[in-house]
Order: sequence, then C-alpha cells, then structure tokens
Amino acid sequence: MMQPIWSGLTTIATPALRWALLLRARRGKELLARLPERRGLASLPRPSGKLLWLHAASVGETISLLPLLRALPAHIHVLFTTGTVTSAAMIAERIPALGLADRVIHQFAPLDAHRWVRRFLDHWRPDAVAFVESELWPNMIAQCAARGRPLMLLNGRMSERSMRGWQRVPRFARRLIGAFDRIWAQSDVDAARFHKLGGRRVESPGNLKFCADPLPADAQALASLQAVLQDPSRPIWLAASTHQGEEEIIARVHARVAVEFPDLLTIIVPRHPGRGGEIAALLHAPQRSQNAPPPDRGFWIADTMGELGLFYRLVRVVFVGKSLGATGGQNPLEPARLGCAIAIGPATANFTEAVALLRKAGGLAVVPDEAGLAAWVALMLREPDLAAAMGEAARATLDQKQALPARLARILADSC
Repeated sequence: MMQPIWSGLTTIATPALRWALLLRARRGKELLARLPERRGLASLPRPSGKLLWLHAASVGETISLLPLLRALPAHIHVLFTTGTVTSAAMIAERIPALGLADRVIHQFAPLDAHRWVRRFLDHWRPDAVAFVESELWPNMIAQCAARGRPLMLLNGRMSERSMRGWQRVPRFARRLIGAFDRIWAQSDVDAARFHKLGGRRVESPGNLKFCADPLPADAQALASLQAVLQDPSRPIWLAASTHQGEEEIIARVHARVAVEFPDLLTIIVPRHPGRGGEIAALLHAPQRSQNAPPPDRGFWIADTMGELGLFYRLVRVVFVGKSLGATGGQNPLEPARLGCAIAIGPATANFTEAVALLRKAGGLAVVPDEAGLAAWVALMLREPDLAAAMGEAARATLDQKQALPARLARILADSC
C-alpha cells in the first residue's frame, strides 16, 4: 500500500491557504459561500450506494466528461469535483439539462493539503476515483491509493516540458504516476511519456475531447437570429474567440473580402466578452450585449457570455482565433461538431492534435496570414458547396470518435 508521499514536501501552512482562498474569493475566483468545500468540508450528504469520484480542473475537461457521465449506468452516483467558478456554473446548467441531476453531485475540490484531503475522503468514501488530463495532486493520489480505492487517470496529458520536470525527481515521479491502477492517455506520445515516468497499464484509446457534446444554444435566440441571418445569398462569416490584436486583422480581412462582396457581414465573438466595448469603438460596430441587432453589412460584435454554440449554428464559415495575432490557438473542435468550414492561423500549439486530425480530413484550413485568411473567406463565400463539404468532413471525422465515452464508462462502472 502506498505511503503518503507529499507530507515531507509541503511547507505551506493551512492558515496561509485559508488567506489565499479568501483573496481568490475577493477576486471572483472562488465562491465565498462554498469556500468550506475547498477545505474538504462537504456541503451535501454522501448518497447511498456506489460512488465514483471524477475530478476535472476546469471547463474544457468538464465538457469532455459529459458524454461519459451520460453513458454511466443509472446505479452509479458521481461526485464531480472541479476547481473553478466557471466550471461550477457550467455544471449547474448542463447536468440538469442532461437529466443527471439526481445522480451527479458537484463539489469544489479540496486544496491538496493533507488534512483537508483526508477530511474530504472520510466524508465521501468513493468506491473508485478518476482524475482527468494532468490533475496530478500528490496528497489526493497518495490518500486514495492508501485507502485501496481503484485510481485511474482519464484522458491523461503529459507535455514534453512537464515530463522533463518530473524527471528531475524520478523516484517521486515513479511513486506518483505508478499509483494509478490504469492510465488512459490522449495520444501515443502522452502514453509513452507516462510509461517512461513509471506508469503501469498505460493505454491510448483516444482523446475524450474529440467526443464532447456540441456547444448548447438557446432555441428561441437561434430561431430569432435564423430569421435575420440565414439567407443563402447573404455573405457572412464569423471570427470566433478572437484575442487582442486580432480584431484589427479581421477588419483588414473584411475590407479585402468586401471588394468582391460589398454587403459582407463579419461577426466577431471575442474570447473575453468584456472587451466588446473597445472592439465596438475600434470598428464603429453595434454590440449584441447592448441588444443591438446585426446590421445589414459591416461588423457585429457578439460580446455575450456562453453563446458561441449559437453562432456556430448560424454561420458556416468560421475563423478560430488566438492563432494569427496571438499564439496557442483556440478549440477548432467546437465548430467542427456543428459542421462549420474552419480556418485557423499558424499558431495552434494548444490544439496540435485536433488541428492535424481535422486538416487531414479536409475539414480545416491553416492560413498563414491576413492575406491567406481573406482569400479563404472569399473562396468559401464564392463556393458555398465547397464550404458545406468542408463542414461535413469536419463533423464526420468527430462522429467516428463517439464510441470512446461508453467504453470508458463501462470500465469505470466495473471498478466501483
């Protein structure tokens, strides 16, 4: 049985952690009323019967687990922990919509202090535990293993940089990574890194993020905007999840394309809606957050929270941002699930595997610069059948991945 591996390494006193939590709450990064959960104090009773504990860091990881939750058998209750306010809000909305409110409980994860983790586990007594992606918290892992609970890592992710860091403490890494009974990695590369660090029973069945549900959309808002925007003859495209500096590029792209399509409408959905005012001032454009309808041509700033799924259903020609004027890229899988033709800039380090998959299928184009994006948008507007074929290729590629959540759900259920 694994012995505690973190107690000799942490020197942070719990009073300091308490102050840190209060400061985070003041900045809106914690919910004050639920801070006790971060100290391992449960706000709800443990349900009777089998209980699976799933822990995900934030929104992206949480979304990837929703199909798996739906595939679990009805007799399994799930304790779902996350670490961010945004993920908690998303769970509060999505779990009831999936009909799972009676068997999925959300709590904030305890911080990785020995006493707080112990208190958390004493209350919840999970029958099996699965962490997601790169959530490698030593106290959580050690105490779950010490209690003899089946411990698994779902959709495991290990970057080259992280692996080099763990290799500086090889004995610690072997004990930590080796504590997992099973590791399902996102890719063969991730699997090889976990294996090198001491992982056992490491597999790479696929990436759960390829199997996530489509982003939701309000049906009434969709119907209202469809009546305005979905005219087949209307030239319209979407710049999604843009970051600072990219809106100027989008404006110049618009000017290039508008030479051929003078009635062009460009919809911009900034990654951070709070920037909507400055973008609107820059482009002299109306804002959705101010209840302004889309104009006949020009720009419309869709700076509302949680409506990206709405616009991916309305507009089929999509540029995904943080890839031209910024670096790292945003998620191209979200428009792919909804059959959009997708372009993305060259800076896609955060989504290398997804970009490669969609590009190989013919559902995504990588444009090198402003001129390349303008040429692609004009081509998609000029040849709508080509845009439709790209969108269908993207959607079909992800549809082929849909068996993975059910397979992992069966294994998790058998572990309880």
